[in-house]
Amino acid sequence: MSGPAWAVVPAAGRGTRFGGPTPKQYLPLAGKPVIAHALEAVLAHPRVAGAVVALAADDELWPGWRELAGKPVLRCEGGSERADSVLAALRAVPGAGDGTLVLVHDAARPNLAAADLARLLEAAEAHPDGAILAAPVRDTLKRAGTDAAIDATEPRERLWRALTPQAFRHGPLLRALERAKDMGVQVTDEAMAMELGGARPRLVEGREDNLKVTTPADLALAEFLVSRSR
Repeated sequence: MSGPAWAVVPAAGRGTRFGGPTPKQYLPLAGKPVIAHALEAVLAHPRVAGAVVALAADDELWPGWRELAGKPVLRCEGGSERADSVLAALRAVPGAGDGTLVLVHDAARPNLAAADLARLLEAAEAHPDGAILAAPVRDTLKRAGTDAAIDATEPRERLWRALTPQAFRHGPLLRALERAKDMGVQVTDEAMAMELGGARPRLVEGREDNLKVTTPADLALAEFLVSRSR
């Protein structure tokens, strides 16, 4: 196994789809903020040396953690878009070399399984283009018209839902995000930025209960899942 990896957690978003005055990463879940569960899960692996969290400039809810799980937690100022926050956090990773492995994890994914994280790290180490946790699409997919009626049923074979963490080497990911920004492309995840440069990250099947808290119903389900896993 190579050197230490670092976690990068973009948390500058407002979570407008959730509604309410409190960003979803700070909502209480099983006695802790959602982001605490996300950080503790990714820091639990012995290979992960610490985390950098990208926060909004006016964030007044950050608990001020300097360490969790006995590992350093650093903060930096994020941006208006996810990619801007990830870029800022990458630049703040201490002592990062071109080949340092970084794990980008959503602040609102509190139920990451340790076995999934271990398999992701193993795959990312073995694959030059990195790897992401993902889940095969199992539902039937419908394409809608502008009138919200069905136009077609889409084939679901070979389609996957991207999850996090997503694991890449520091230098290639930094350059990929900078390239996407220069191109004016708003990437929705880090793998998309890598793909723009021709990379083909490996898909690692992860548990489907690694959900992202986006709605109040998600929060209730996450509460159940986290409590059950304890």
